[in-house]
Amino acid sequence: MNRSEVREHVIPEIKDWPVNKLYADRKDFVREVSEFTLQRISMDSPEVVSHKIARAAYLELLRIKEEPWKVDPKDEKTFWGRIKKKLVKHGLDREPEEMAVANGKLLRQIIDRYSEEIVGGFNPSTFKFARRFLTQFFKFIFNAAWSFGKGSFFGSRQELTSRIKVYGAVDELRSLMKKGTVVLVPTHFSNLDSIMVGYALDAVVGVPAFTYGAGLNLFDNKIVGHYMGRLGAYRVDRRKKNPIYLETLKGMSNLAIQRGTNCLFFPGGTRSRSGRLETRLKRGLLGTAVEAQRALLEKGFERKVYVVPVVIGYHFVLEAKSLIDQHLKKTGEELFIDTKKDESRSIRKIIRFAWRYFSRSSQITLSFGAPLDVIGNPVDIEGNSLDHQGRPLDISGYFKYDGSINADLQREQEYTRTLASKIVDSFHCNNVVMSSHLVAFTAFEVLKKENPNLDIYGLLRLSPEEFEIKYEDFRDAIDTMKEKLIAMESEGKILLSEEIRWDTQDLIKDGIENIGLYHSKNPLGMGNNKNLYTQDLKVLYFYRNRLDNFGLHL
Repeated sequence: MNRSEVREHVIPEIKDWPVNKLYADRKDFVREVSEFTLQRISMDSPEVVSHKIARAAYLELLRIKEEPWKVDPKDEKTFWGRIKKKLVKHGLDREPEEMAVANGKLLRQIIDRYSEEIVGGFNPSTFKFARRFLTQFFKFIFNAAWSFGKGSFFGSRQELTSRIKVYGAVDELRSLMKKGTVVLVPTHFSNLDSIMVGYALDAVVGVPAFTYGAGLNLFDNKIVGHYMGRLGAYRVDRRKKNPIYLETLKGMSNLAIQRGTNCLFFPGGTRSRSGRLETRLKRGLLGTAVEAQRALLEKGFERKVYVVPVVIGYHFVLEAKSLIDQHLKKTGEELFIDTKKDESRSIRKIIRFAWRYFSRSSQITLSFGAPLDVIGNPVDIEGNSLDHQGRPLDISGYFKYDGSINADLQREQEYTRTLASKIVDSFHCNNVVMSSHLVAFTAFEVLKKENPNLDIYGLLRLSPEEFEIKYEDFRDAIDTMKEKLIAMESEGKILLSEEIRWDTQDLIKDGIENIGLYHSKNPLGMGNNKNLYTQDLKVLYFYRNRLDNFGLHL
C-alpha cells in the first residue's frame, strides 16, 4: 500500500536534528576525522605507509593530468609534486623509526587536505530556504500544468505530494529515528536522486535531514555547490582510488554514525549505468556502519545503528541516454564507442527535466524496505533485533571474543557481506513496478522473441525501421506479464504500482506516454496504426532493464 500524505516531523526543530549538531563545530569534526584516519593508517608498517603515500602521489598526479575538473583546487599539482619530492628525499632506506616520523608528517598533510575536502556542512537557514524554494518551484510547475488552457494559472487542484508515492516501512523508519542512528541505503539511477529523496524525506515522510555523499563533480557549478555544501552533503570524488583517500572517506562516515548522525549513501557506489537494480554493492562505506556499531558497544553506548534500504522509482531518467551508452561501451567494447555527454551536468537540461517530469502525471516512488541491524537481522518498530524465529536478540554477542567486545576486521567484513546481500534482496522485493517499466520490458521481450538468433548486441544494432510490434501482440504480451507480476507480488517478490492493475489498454497508454515525456527520440511510441515503434532502441533497453533479474520472460 502506498501513502503520500504529509506527516508531522518526528523532530520538529531543525536545531535539534543530528546533522545540525554534527556540523555545528565543523572544524572540530574535521580534526577528529584526520586524527582517526591517521591512527588507522599508522597501524601499518612504515614500509607499507611509504608505499601508500607513493601510490597516492602517483595516482593524484595522473588524475590531475588526465581528468581535471573545474572544482579542483588550483594548487593540486604543486601540492602533490611537493609530496612526491619529499617522499623521494626521505627514501626507503632509513631506519623504521625515522621513516615513521617522516611518514607521519606527510600523512598528516595529505589526510588534513582530504578531510577538509570531504567533510560537508549544514546550515539551518539554508535548509529552510531550500525547503521553501523547492516547494514553491514544484507547486509552480504543478499549477502551470494544471491550469494551462483552463484560465486559472494559480488555481491548481493538484497536491504537491500527490506525485510522491511512499511504500513500505515508513512508520518503522520514523520510529527508529528516535531510538538510534539510521543509515539509509537507496538505489541510484540519477544525480538528482539525493535532491529528490531529500525533499521527499522532509516533505512527505517527516524525518530530519541526513548527511549524504554527493559527487564532487556536482560542485563544478558554484550555485549548486554553495547550497549542497550547506545541506548536509559531504563530497565524494570517484576519481580518487588511493587507499589514503578511501580511508579518510570511511573515517568520516564511521565517526558521523558514531556521533548519532543519520547517514545516506548509495551502496551501489555510482549510478546504475545499465538501468538494472544493483546486485553487487560496494562495501566500503557500508562496512563503516558495522564498525561504528562495534565502536559504540566498545564505548559502553547502547545506541544501535539501523540500516534501511530504499528503492527509488522514476518513469524516466534524466541521464538515461548517457548512462546506457557508458554501459554498452564498457560491456560491448568496440561495438559501442559513442558515449554521450552526461545530461545531469547541464543546468538547462535539469530544469527541462524537472518541468517535463513534474508538470505531467509522472510520479516518483520511494519504497522503504524493512529495517535491518548491521548484521542483517530484521528489526521491529521498537528497534529490537530479531532472530529467524522472530525472537529479540542482543547484537553485542556478534562482536565479542572471550566475553569482551573487540575489533576483528575480518569478522566485520563478513558481517558487511551478509548485510550487503540482505540489502540486495530488499531492493528486489521492494521494487515498485511502474507502467513505463512494464511496457519497456515487454516491448523488448517481444523483440527478442521475434529475433531468437540475435544476441543483445545484435538486437541493439537493429535500425528503428526494423522495430515494429503489432498492437494486438503487444497487448497479449502485457496481459501475460501482468499475470506473472501479480503472482510475484502475492509471494512478496515485488511491488506493483496501482496502474499495473488498470485495464490493459489504459496501462499501455500511460506507460508509453510517461516513457516518452523527456527524450528527444522516443524510446517507445504508438503509430497511427496503433503498432509500436522506437526511435532509440538503446534507451528502451535501459528502461527494460529495470525488470531484469526477476526471472520474467515471454
